[in-house]
Amino acid sequence: MITLQSLTPELDAFPGTASVWCGPLDGSAVFARAEHHLHYAASTMKVGVMAAAWRAAEAGRLDLDAEIPVHNEHRSAAPGTPVYTNDPAYDSDQQVWDRLGGSAPLRWLIERMIVRSSNLATNLVLGALGPNEQAFAQVNEVWQVAGASRAHTDRGIEDYPARESGISNEVTAADLAALFGALADERLASAAGSAAMIDVLTAQQCRDDLHLGLPAGTRVALKNGWVTGERHSSALIFPPDAAPYLLAACTTGEVSDADACALLGRIAAASWAQLGAN
Repeated sequence: MITLQSLTPELDAFPGTASVWCGPLDGSAVFARAEHHLHYAASTMKVGVMAAAWRAAEAGRLDLDAEIPVHNEHRSAAPGTPVYTNDPAYDSDQQVWDRLGGSAPLRWLIERMIVRSSNLATNLVLGALGPNEQAFAQVNEVWQVAGASRAHTDRGIEDYPARESGISNEVTAADLAALFGALADERLASAAGSAAMIDVLTAQQCRDDLHLGLPAGTRVALKNGWVTGERHSSALIFPPDAAPYLLAACTTGEVSDADACALLGRIAAASWAQLGAN
């Protein structure tokens, strides 16, 4: 039987850093390696943005069904810099761009941010949370409530002025697993809100990595992220005949995205052999 431990030689030989955290919902790891190593977050940060919006709605500060103007001018997290814009060619969701100049329900923007990893939707949701200082404080509060020790979110997607100023978003495999565990344990929102967010993650349409190693039809609440040299994915996995479990894998290194996706698929298959198969 393939196990996560049996993948150690391959993970050790990865030309960069391959981080993994896998375990049940009680927070104990059945396998962890480089789990506290910081990686550029890519689109995995969008889960924290979703949770921050849900928490704001439950606190009465946001209406998830309100219409939000769809625009492409965002205030940079770097003080004193001009607004920045998103590049439609760099986005994976045309539907949000089709509404540019109009409006869209905040709840729909949150869904597109997750299921199609829309960059434009992400920055619009951040804008709905308030000015940058307030918005990122709310997202970082999500990380804190989840018990994350190193992950942080301090700028929007494609905020290159902020990036050039050294402002970034970072995650670890352990903190991504903690975030999904907090969702499962209903520590980030009410029972109804937690279930709704898990349903959004389960509707994920970007299924290029961990899904490759899981049986077809498996219920998986997942968010992944990718840029050149980075491929990460975190999931709450629901086997039909075993307890739900958490899996987070992050890779930073000089491999093609296809090879990184294949590796994450093998990690998922090994996790299933240990925790998903009855």
